[in-house]
Amino acid sequence: MTRQLAPQPSTKPNRPPGPAAKIPHRRWTARNRRDFFVFLAMALPNLVLIAVFTYRPLISNMYYSTLDWTLGSPSATVVGLANYVTFFGSNDAPKVLGTTAVFTVVTVGGSMLLGLLVALALNAKVRGTTFARSAVFAPYVLSGVGVGLVWLFIFDPGYGVLAWLLRGLGQQSPQWINDPQLSLVMVIIVYVWKNLGYCAVVYLAGLQSLPQDVMEAAALDGANGFRRFLSISLPLLSPTTFFLLITTMLSSLQAFDLIRIMTPLGTGTSTLIYEAYLQAFGAYNRAGYSAAISVVLFAILLVITVLQLRFVERKVHYS
Repeated sequence: MTRQLAPQPSTKPNRPPGPAAKIPHRRWTARNRRDFFVFLAMALPNLVLIAVFTYRPLISNMYYSTLDWTLGSPSATVVGLANYVTFFGSNDAPKVLGTTAVFTVVTVGGSMLLGLLVALALNAKVRGTTFARSAVFAPYVLSGVGVGLVWLFIFDPGYGVLAWLLRGLGQQSPQWINDPQLSLVMVIIVYVWKNLGYCAVVYLAGLQSLPQDVMEAAALDGANGFRRFLSISLPLLSPTTFFLLITTMLSSLQAFDLIRIMTPLGTGTSTLIYEAYLQAFGAYNRAGYSAAISVVLFAILLVITVLQLRFVERKVHYS
């Protein structure tokens, strides 16, 4: 005969049905106060510097863009959006915007493409790669003024190195400085040469961080080097490409030193930032109008960055 055990009473206290118990608020303990003050001590100086040297000039520039103000004049007249209307209604606006677009697209694309090719070459395990990496990256850290002066000597149509080589071949040197179209080509060549080392080093770091087991598995499956690069390396490099796309585009839109040194008058190379400089510190001294052009450049930078973060990042493979 089987003996049945009596059910044991529940040890859990019976709670009347009702709303869920409220989670107690986090108490402001001495440790929390200490951590908060440590955070303030670390972050507050940086926040103050950013507010004083970044946001305050930005807001002031937006205010100046609403003024009819000659640089150095003690008085100014509020004109609202008249400076913006004048800029977009002038004949120079399409030329300046077009030059900015061409310069940015070609320099960003050229620096990233050549940088990737150089990185692939530097990733090879051969002798001399350490020296080659230093030589490629060196122009990026050099002064833009010094680089511009050296390349001006190379491109000079009268006594430059390039003119001397062309005369040896029986050819006449192009007027790089005086021709508006050639002057833009000249500045683009120098800018790409100066900045491709940065892209090459960043791409090289990305290539060296790729998982080698995946590459070896693809090689065992019969994929050649070009196929492995297109199907594996390039997709895995998308975070690096996305980072370079943002940084190089922002840098190209704000390029100034090479343009100022190689084409002081902005003949054919007047981008937005250089046009703002010419209007404020050139022969016009139109500080309010220059501020409006600067605000237009800021708006373009903001829109491009937001679009990249919103849409381009979707194509990035982070794992």
